[in-house]
Amino acid sequence: MEIYTIGFTRSTAEHFFTRLKNAGIKCLIDVRLNNRSQLAGFAKQTDLAFFLRELCGAEYRHEPLLAPSQEMLDAYKKHSGSWESYEQDFQALLTERKVEDHLDKALFVAPTVLLCSEHTAEFCHRRLVVEYLAARWGDMQSIDL
Repeated sequence: MEIYTIGFTRSTAEHFFTRLKNAGIKCLIDVRLNNRSQLAGFAKQTDLAFFLRELCGAEYRHEPLLAPSQEMLDAYKKHSGSWESYEQDFQALLTERKVEDHLDKALFVAPTVLLCSEHTAEFCHRRLVVEYLAARWGDMQSIDL
């Protein structure tokens, strides 16, 4: 099973939605904690749901269960925490939340993408979510758009 991931920073709306459309995405799962900021531009929650539906024929879902806590974000972003600490804390949070028990694996049968803001998946929790689910559900591959 393939799970796509994508970030919206450093991307134009045209490039962003073209990548989704070319991948055949049918569902976007927003894994951001804060998805209503004006700084998100075209990726602001209400606008994104409209654009996905109209431009890609895709569904929008916000899943805060797959987002880090505000404390984790602040420690990493505002207080220059290490990626290693953030990664460990986030993996522990996913385990504590038992996300594999709260998500339906069938949600990922249709082409689905996890959205966060980071330009690449290397230092983004969206990659960690896929790795976590793959370790529990097996047979999953992450493809970063």
